Amino acid sequence: MKNTVIKYGLYALISGFIFFGLPFFLGMGVDYDYGELIGYTSMILSLLFVYFGIKHYRDKVNNGKVSLGKALGIGMLIALFSAVGVAVFDYIYTTQINPDFASEYLEYSVKKMEETLPVEEVKVKTAELKQQMEDYGSPIIMALMMFASVIILGFIISLISGLILQRK
Repeated sequence: MKNTVIKYGLYALISGFIFFGLPFFLGMGVDYDYGELIGYTSMILSLLFVYFGIKHYRDKVNNGKVSLGKALGIGMLIALFSAVGVAVFDYIYTTQINPDFASEYLEYSVKKMEETLPVEEVKVKTAELKQQMEDYGSPIIMALMMFASVIILGFIISLISGLILQRK
């Protein structure tokens, strides 16, 4: 199990780092309208190695058998690797590539609200957003939130993969 987790975990870590950073590596920058979609898509793509890791363990290591519990364990360990890759890139991005990300995103969000909401509501929402950025806008907190997001998605994918692949 250890070799399977390390092999597929490293694939997940590298792909999480690369997929999450691909728009920046290709010089596409940040398009906040599509950034969330790109982010979640990259997380899910890197978490595909959860399925392949469980399948490999079942078929090549454990004589065609894997329980749901074992599949969840393997899947979550692989997901940890993916979460590290995404969180590390997020941290590098918010500290080195674009240290002004939090303020730029806040400015973008306020402009977006001004286009659609009444003035009074914009003031209230802007104050809420500024407080959230003060509370959660540090690079470490943002990286930890990315880590947690990948772990949650990893659990879901591990559970689905385990249900599909389990054999006793």
